[in-house]
Amino acid sequence: MCGVFGIYNHKDAARLTYLGLYALQHRGQESAGIVASDGVNISEHRGMGLVADVFKKSMLNKLKGKIAIGHVRYSTTGSSDIKNAQPFLVKYFRGSIAIAHNGNLVNAKQLKDKLEKEGAIFQATIDSEVIIHLIARSKKELLVEAVIDGLSQVKGAYSLVFMTEDKIIAARDPKGFKPLCLGKVDGSWVVASETCAFDLIEAEYVRDVNPGEVLVIDKTGLKSIMPFKEKKHSYCIFELIYFARPDSSVFGKNVYIARKNMGEQLAKESPVRSADMVVPIPDSGMYAGLGFSQKSKLPYEVAIIRNHYVGRTFIQPSQYVRDLGVKVKLNPVKEFLKDKNIVVIEDSIVRGTTSKARIRTLRKAGVKQIHMRVSCPPHKHPCFYGIDFPDRKELIACKKDLKKIRQFIDLDSLSYLSLDGLYKAVGMPKENFCVACFTGKYPVCIDECGADKNILEK
Repeated sequence: MCGVFGIYNHKDAARLTYLGLYALQHRGQESAGIVASDGVNISEHRGMGLVADVFKKSMLNKLKGKIAIGHVRYSTTGSSDIKNAQPFLVKYFRGSIAIAHNGNLVNAKQLKDKLEKEGAIFQATIDSEVIIHLIARSKKELLVEAVIDGLSQVKGAYSLVFMTEDKIIAARDPKGFKPLCLGKVDGSWVVASETCAFDLIEAEYVRDVNPGEVLVIDKTGLKSIMPFKEKKHSYCIFELIYFARPDSSVFGKNVYIARKNMGEQLAKESPVRSADMVVPIPDSGMYAGLGFSQKSKLPYEVAIIRNHYVGRTFIQPSQYVRDLGVKVKLNPVKEFLKDKNIVVIEDSIVRGTTSKARIRTLRKAGVKQIHMRVSCPPHKHPCFYGIDFPDRKELIACKKDLKKIRQFIDLDSLSYLSLDGLYKAVGMPKENFCVACFTGKYPVCIDECGADKNILEK
């Protein structure tokens, strides 16, 4: 998913960007980077690993200037390698430009093939570099016009922050797949993937960057441009289910409240009469678990303990690392759970291997009955817009029906939240969301990715 951050005209630009990335760490753990400018000279530092490991005080001191952008990454396109760490900085005839990108371009391969045939040389394997080439090759005179020209040629999901020596440009795709918000701190403009980054630096949330909007922030102030034809919105609903931090607001909705509502709706649709308690999977299942508990009048027990020094298993790039993370990350309170009937609340089941390992651990702890309730519908289709389940054969709900999934994971019962129930919990019109991972109806044509054209939304 990745997280982006940018700040203009602040004396502590690099340090505030560091803090902003720290708040956005949940969006990517593979690499982190900051690019800063003093108005003339640009400095950068990128590294593999967590924000706190990549940046030390001495390094932040070298990132001088009042303008900075930053990025935390996990890979959906391009390998996990330092050459793909962002922000991606290049020099060309207009000067220098850096890009931080959240999202996935579905026509990146075609564009890259075309550009390479025309003589372009690529340094990395990320789709974001395609955008830089399109901007550099644009015949438009002004930078913002070149940015708009470049973005008009790409398809898919993007929330972007660009930086030059003297300005920041933020842009969001016309469908609005990924969140991007605008704030202000000490009179300086700031943009970020989520509002939790604003909270940490005590910035005031101003508004969301609108789908299809291009914002230019420079010495003249803030300028908003809406250069693209308005399209039906396609907000990624998985942001509210899993990705965004619960203390954030994305797409105008508080994540905590939305997840709690999902749990309440799940309790209405799929109650469990014989359970002793509700036990959420930390941390992502905790808020839906609270809603399920309160609605069903069952005790809420945090009886699975999370090791907070282990990262999110879902966003690690390899299955092997994910499996290791499952074993290290969570541990049940055996003495408390022994001989109990429990409702386990999970936010999603993607591959099924993580859930299977967790349930095996609970069985070994002596739990008598395990009823799993999932606070979203079954994932049956790949995502081409920036979530790490791109292959149908990896999705358990694509291969197995409900009964076989229940048997595979070793559950006494299993139920998912219905799609209508999910819409009701979120409290926004269903036509505003991308739910292609549940329905297979893709809001942006992705025929180059091998999808069935007959199920594409127009």
